[in-house]
Amino acid sequence: MDDPAAPLSNNQPAPRTPSSSSSQLNPPPAVPRTPQALQSLAPSRHIDRMINSNHHQSPSRTIYSDRFIPSRSGSNFALFDISNTPAEGRDDSSSAYATLLRAALFGPDAAGVVPPATPEKRNLIQMNPPSPNIFRFKTETRRSMHSLSPFGFDDVVTGVHHSPVKAPRKVPRSPYKVNFINFWSFWRFGFGWCLNFVNWVYGVLFLVQVLDAPALQDDFYLNLVDWSSHNVLAVGLGNCVYLWNACSSKVTKLCDLGIDDSVCSVGWAQRGTHLAVGTSNGKVQIWDASRCRRIRTMEGHRLRIGALAWSSSMLSSGSRDKSILQRDIRAQEDFVSKLSGHKSEVCGLKWSYDNRELASGGNDNRLFVWNQHSTQPVLKYCEHTAAVKAIAWSPHLHGLLASGGGTADRCIRFWNTTTNSHLSCMDTGSQVCNLVWSKNVNELVSTHGYSQNQIIVWRYPTMSKLATLTGHTYRVLYLAISPDGQTIVTGAGDETLRFWNVFPSPKSQNTESEIGASSLGRTVIR
Repeated sequence: MDDPAAPLSNNQPAPRTPSSSSSQLNPPPAVPRTPQALQSLAPSRHIDRMINSNHHQSPSRTIYSDRFIPSRSGSNFALFDISNTPAEGRDDSSSAYATLLRAALFGPDAAGVVPPATPEKRNLIQMNPPSPNIFRFKTETRRSMHSLSPFGFDDVVTGVHHSPVKAPRKVPRSPYKVNFINFWSFWRFGFGWCLNFVNWVYGVLFLVQVLDAPALQDDFYLNLVDWSSHNVLAVGLGNCVYLWNACSSKVTKLCDLGIDDSVCSVGWAQRGTHLAVGTSNGKVQIWDASRCRRIRTMEGHRLRIGALAWSSSMLSSGSRDKSILQRDIRAQEDFVSKLSGHKSEVCGLKWSYDNRELASGGNDNRLFVWNQHSTQPVLKYCEHTAAVKAIAWSPHLHGLLASGGGTADRCIRFWNTTTNSHLSCMDTGSQVCNLVWSKNVNELVSTHGYSQNQIIVWRYPTMSKLATLTGHTYRVLYLAISPDGQTIVTGAGDETLRFWNVFPSPKSQNTESEIGASSLGRTVIR
């Protein structure tokens, strides 16, 4: 390799000064043009060779200049295989890419795309002529996150098509309307309805937004609303239980406990035909809802039963007497085992979707997890600082449990019962009364009491709020979800039931986005 500091050979012509040639170089005015000045700045002959390299080429190697010349007219477009017009025989994708690259490197004018000049734009150009300096400050503009070009020119490049931005899912902020036909039968059974009049001529068609539920108790520790797999809603009002069939809009009075007793909890069996009713006298009644007939009454608790949970033919009941009784409705005994551990009233009970784990929450601020055969809790969580009534198992991930605390806590916490770990905590700012997980998407709903009485739809695991629903004037103490997983019903101390469309249908979900963990052996829900 030649030494760059070697002198020029004698057979080469003498170097010419810049003043005696029409060199393509345009040094700034501050740079002297005389050979004496150049020699004073850099006496090395290597500098002279680089300055005059356009006229004196070394026979042994090519010498490149390291100076950047900001002259667009002298730019070598052929160096990047870019021409002002698309090359013949090149397909559309190549020409579109060349146009995009040319606009990104040299600006939209170089790409041959000039937007039509409006009169306002012509006046603006006349008032502010373009500056010849290409290095100038400009105000940073907010560009789309889907911009194709890092320089922001893709808005004016032809042939470039943007992918549509998916709009966020909208959750209706008001209860939806339900058609009811037989209004007088509702009134006869004790239901008062808030009605929006639609057709007075026929007098039978009404649109209902809010369902009045007289005598719906304002008690945090009770569970008085449940929705069956057969699309029948059960509601405990005072000492009576009413059934509303969402398919036929028929309302039925299932039972009346009398003046000496009251309904404290209701719970549908998984098959949706049998309903358990917990009473203030510490008894559990099992009813066949299809025939409106009581099957049996089971005892065992000394005080009221505020929580019920089914697992196939097993029924768990939680009471103010601090105990949980496991009942097999096929057995002759009233209960087959007794679970002890809570130091105060049991107000929350939920079986996992695989029926292997039972979660219980109590007024002692404790969350316990039991297995099918234990009489003592296998997992104990004591992080909550208020009563734990809100409990929900994830249908998407095995062992994922959510729990919510009362007024002094206000937090939703997530647990992994498989690894016995606390995953995260979200402070909601108000009393957490209920939790339910969507079956269709990886989202959940929480209802709240003091002090905002709101309903919040969350996206998991980011716990970002999708919607905040308001309308109840008292604590939203009761929550149930429809069998299709799209609608929830909420009940409050204001003696109203409200229906909300908060979740999408399974068919509307993207089949390519998997939710859950198929590696753990659970069905992937999309």
